[in-house]
Amino acid sequence: MLRYKGKQFGERKGVREMYISTRGNFDKVQAAEAIKLGMVPAGGLFVPEQIPTLSKDEINSMIGLRYQEIAKKIIRLYMSDYSTDEITQCILNAYNENNFGQSIAPLQRLKDGTYILELWHGPTAAFKDIALQIMPHFLSLALKKVKADNEIVILVATSGDTGKAALEGFKNVPGIKIIVFYPYEGVSKVQELQMSTTDGDNTYVVAVKGNFDDCQNAIKDIFGDEGYNQVLNLKGFELSSANSINWGRLLPQIVYYFSAYADICMSGDIKAGNKVNFVVPTGNFGNILAGYYAKQMGLPINKLVCASNENKILTDFFDTGFYNRNRSFFTTNSPSMDILISSNLERFLFEITNHDKDKINQWFTDLREKGCFEVDRRTKKIMEEILWAGFATEENTLSTIKEVFESNDYVLDTHTAVGVKVYQDYVEKTGDNTCTVVTSTANPYKFNSAVVEAIKDKEALYGKDEFQILDELHLLTGMEIHPGLKDLDKRQVLHELVCEKNQIRVIVDEILQLK
Repeated sequence: MLRYKGKQFGERKGVREMYISTRGNFDKVQAAEAIKLGMVPAGGLFVPEQIPTLSKDEINSMIGLRYQEIAKKIIRLYMSDYSTDEITQCILNAYNENNFGQSIAPLQRLKDGTYILELWHGPTAAFKDIALQIMPHFLSLALKKVKADNEIVILVATSGDTGKAALEGFKNVPGIKIIVFYPYEGVSKVQELQMSTTDGDNTYVVAVKGNFDDCQNAIKDIFGDEGYNQVLNLKGFELSSANSINWGRLLPQIVYYFSAYADICMSGDIKAGNKVNFVVPTGNFGNILAGYYAKQMGLPINKLVCASNENKILTDFFDTGFYNRNRSFFTTNSPSMDILISSNLERFLFEITNHDKDKINQWFTDLREKGCFEVDRRTKKIMEEILWAGFATEENTLSTIKEVFESNDYVLDTHTAVGVKVYQDYVEKTGDNTCTVVTSTANPYKFNSAVVEAIKDKEALYGKDEFQILDELHLLTGMEIHPGLKDLDKRQVLHELVCEKNQIRVIVDEILQLK
């Protein structure tokens, strides 16, 4: 039997999962409405009013199941306004061999007791595919369920990977336009070409002269401007989001934590019921937050390890309880983590403070107005029980790629290397040898220059463009080039729009022909 905060409800007849705002400023809504809106119009994020829990037997019953079957078990717990048949069809449309090949999220044993969870087998070679291949199907159904008349405009801020994954998922979806903003000269050439060569009659890509936080803050301001949203509605448009601020994007990520656990149990490395650690390279905090929800649902997670690069704002926060974005911003070789405002942290703090909307409002008002906030001692203590945080330097990242390749014949991308290095530090400092999974967020070929530099040397890059370096990495490692990255330089560039960071709303107006 399934349980919902301790209550048995069998087939769940009459149960309706509701979603509430982290800031207490919006009426409860069902999943379809939360997914359609993306974020709370008045500011804040949607979270489930209650987190469904699973018994040990129910979790153990997932051992040996296909990824799609586990996805169905998890997703239906949060989407009672979608029928079982609708959820099943969304899963089949997303998680198939055409999109992911033979395996959705395979585990690779790095060494005894340590695994790499490869989340990059989707069409754009990044973990975002796992959510963004299914989210468009959720949203299309949501529009029908809430009887939406307006055309949906999805605004996306990306530090590199979300953009292409969202474009790929939403292109040519009826009733939806998608506009992606990324930092100009702040992503790899491969990432930029993945986005700028996207086809689709409803896709728009804009490079912004600023960093990821500039893109994300501008989009949040647009969402929170009630007057502007009224104008959009009068013109027949309504905003939504494909970033992990949208619950429909975050929910599918919970699945691979259960899938990974089931696969480890299936391998015989641990017995069902034993605890595991998960190490998560972290930027916007969505990936690791999905792990927290899995833990709250009953998955036996011992510790979540939050791994940051030199933009270590999360490491400092979990160490001190003081969040301060008034600091230098670094462009690193793990650009998808070059973030100073981690949006999903708001959800995490709301959950661990027992849904204290007053604290959330105060903290995030302080963050907006002062650039910083500090949590109370009790909240900090709860964070310490759940999470351990560390960071890796640029030098650490490259040396870890080289070390793992030479000792394990396994190729890490820069983000996953951050995770492995922080995990090594965690073991050294804590002595915890619990079986551990490091989530691998991108295919190494997406960051081929840094990987080649790490494995060989910087001289191997001289005189070569990123696509010659793809071939160099293949020669060095023998690893197949991901199909989504082959021949990118030969594809037609369809998007070359560049704007200043204070011109994002103007660009939206021009694309929607509001002026």
